[in-house]
Amino acid sequence: MAGFLFHGPDATKLTIHQTESPKDLLPPDQLKFGRSFTDHILSATWSATQGWGAPSIEPYKNLSLDPAAAVFHYAFCCFEGMKAYKDSKGNVRLFRPEKNIRRLNTSAARIALPTFDEEAVLKLLAEYTKTESRWIPEGRGFALYLRPTLIGTEPDLSVSRPISALLYIIASPVGNYFGSSGMKAISLEACSSPVRAWPGGVGDKKVGGNYAPTIVAQESAGLRGFQQILWLLGDPEVPEQQYITEVGTMNLFVAWINPETKVKELVTAPLDGTILPGITRDSIIDLAQERLVPQGWQVSERRVYMTELKEASKQGRLLEVFGAGTALIVNPIKSISWNGEVIYCGLKDGEEVGEITITMKNWIEDIQYGEVEHPWR
Repeated sequence: MAGFLFHGPDATKLTIHQTESPKDLLPPDQLKFGRSFTDHILSATWSATQGWGAPSIEPYKNLSLDPAAAVFHYAFCCFEGMKAYKDSKGNVRLFRPEKNIRRLNTSAARIALPTFDEEAVLKLLAEYTKTESRWIPEGRGFALYLRPTLIGTEPDLSVSRPISALLYIIASPVGNYFGSSGMKAISLEACSSPVRAWPGGVGDKKVGGNYAPTIVAQESAGLRGFQQILWLLGDPEVPEQQYITEVGTMNLFVAWINPETKVKELVTAPLDGTILPGITRDSIIDLAQERLVPQGWQVSERRVYMTELKEASKQGRLLEVFGAGTALIVNPIKSISWNGEVIYCGLKDGEEVGEITITMKNWIEDIQYGEVEHPWR
C-alpha cells in the first residue's frame, strides 16, 4: 500500500449536525433486524492525494455515487457488524469494539481500500453511538446494531486500486432475535458444492463479495426445509475428506466427548483463512478456557470432519452443536442433513437448546449488559 498510508480520519475534527426532524421510535416488539434506521449517518471521505477528510455526523441520507463507482462493479466493499447495549442503569455499552475495528482495517487492506487509525475510528464510533443513544432499546436481548462500512467510490471501470473511498456508519435498533417464545433449534443442510470460501481466498475477511454468492444455495436449502447451510470444504466426491467451516453467517461449535481422551470437548474450526474470525467465536473460546477448562473440559481449534460428527452422533458422544455470531450470540442446532443421512446433534425430544449453548449465551450477555465485572466492559 505504498503511497496510500494516511493517518486519520481525525476524530478531533468531527462535526455534528443534528436532524431537525427526528423519527419516532418503534415499539420494541416491532423491531426487525436491519429494517429500520436511526436519525444520523457518520461519514468520512478519503482520496489518494488528500488522505482522510474531516468526519461528520449528519441526518441520515442517501449516498450520491457515480454509476461507474468501483463498489458497484468490482465489490470494493467491506463492513462490520456490532452492537451497542444499555445496562440496567441506562449506561451505553459496546462489546469489544476494538476487535471489530481491527477486523475492518484488515478487510480493507485485503481488497485495496484505504486503512485508517483504529483509535480514531473507535472514538468516532463512540461519538456516533452517543448521538444515537435514544435509539438503543432497553432490556436484555435488545440492542442497537452498528454497521461500519468502507467502499471504493472512484468512477473508473479499470480494475485497479480505487483512489477515492467512503467510510460510513449507520445503525439499526434490533429486538430479541428469538422473540418471546425463546430459542429455537434449527436444522442444517451440509453443502460441499458450491463453497462459501476456499484456501487462499477471502473467507476470513468481512467483504461484500462473500455474501451475495451464498443466497441461491441458501434459498434452495430453504425450499427443502432447512434454516441454514453448513458450509463444507474437501472433495465433494469423497465424503471422508469433507470438513466443517461455517454455518450460514456464523461460526460453528461442537460439544462432544472426545473419543481419545474420553473427556468433554468444545471444538471449533481453526482460523485457517477460510472462516471469519468472529468476535463472538473468540469470546466463547476465551470464556470456555477460563471457565470450562477448570471443570475438566478441553477447548480445541481444529478441523472437524463430517465423518467424525456422524460417528459421535451414532455413539451418543455428540452433546450439542451451535452457531455463534453477533446477530444472536448462539443458535442451537437440532440436526444436520449430509450425504443422504440425518445427523442428530444431541438435543433430546422437545428440547430446543442445550446446557452449554445457553450457558455461553448467558455468560456473554452478562458482560454485554454489565451484569458482571469483566475486562471486556
